[in-house]
Amino acid sequence: MNYRPNKTYGGWLGLLIGIAAFGFTLWGINFALDETDRVLKIMLIIPTYIFLFLYVLVIIGAFNMGYKVNKDFLSIKWGFYNQKIAWDDIEEIIEIKGRANLFPFLAVSWWGYMVGLYSAKGLGSIRMFATNAVEGFLYIKSKKGFFGITPADKGMLAELLSKTGKPLKIVDMDKMSPEEKGESIYEDSSFKLYHKLNVILLAILAGYIGIFFPGSDADRFIILLLVLALALFAFNVGNAKRLYQFSALGAYITLMIGMAITGMFIILSVAGISLR
Repeated sequence: MNYRPNKTYGGWLGLLIGIAAFGFTLWGINFALDETDRVLKIMLIIPTYIFLFLYVLVIIGAFNMGYKVNKDFLSIKWGFYNQKIAWDDIEEIIEIKGRANLFPFLAVSWWGYMVGLYSAKGLGSIRMFATNAVEGFLYIKSKKGFFGITPADKGMLAELLSKTGKPLKIVDMDKMSPEEKGESIYEDSSFKLYHKLNVILLAILAGYIGIFFPGSDADRFIILLLVLALALFAFNVGNAKRLYQFSALGAYITLMIGMAITGMFIILSVAGISLR
């Protein structure tokens, strides 16, 4: 029987973000650089297309995620990936309740979508193929690896227990001791503040260029500053989340470096536009 994950609009949200971000990036590079900057243009265009290709795979997975239970195995499908787990290979089925403390390794996530390899404090490593895991998910431990899924139909859990003959274990993350669960990014006021400041500075840069650049006769290179700021934001925030589980201070410093560079871009933009 086929099961769908919890319904969200994560796929559509990711599609809109991707169109806006990559569309602006490709336009900005071509607008800011001409044939005299050919080497720099190629150095920026090639990685952009590489990341665009990977992002397309991620979006395909968002619209093509599902779980299948048949007489021989459990199948987890995501995009072109299809993991089959024989019933004898499943060692434990755990229902996770509450908000798990998840840190990404090789993963992507936004509202309504979570996929890739994560580390969960108090649980271990997990390969997530989920939509909305905020209120919990099913954690399947097997010889093929550890998987996190979020089926919309609660009947899937009963079928998994019936096929495997395993008892259900329940772990409530909200009742787990702070020492075992660890400190969460979502509860760290300092991390949230630095993250918010990064967003505010990026918005200021985008707003200033959007308002004052048109008709200013300023150098087109200013548009490239916004392109670089967007790439820096995505890179820094992702790395800060990965780093946080090892060093909260390291995550703070990473975000502060992003703030400093974006602030410098704002100063360069103001100087470049106002002096024209």
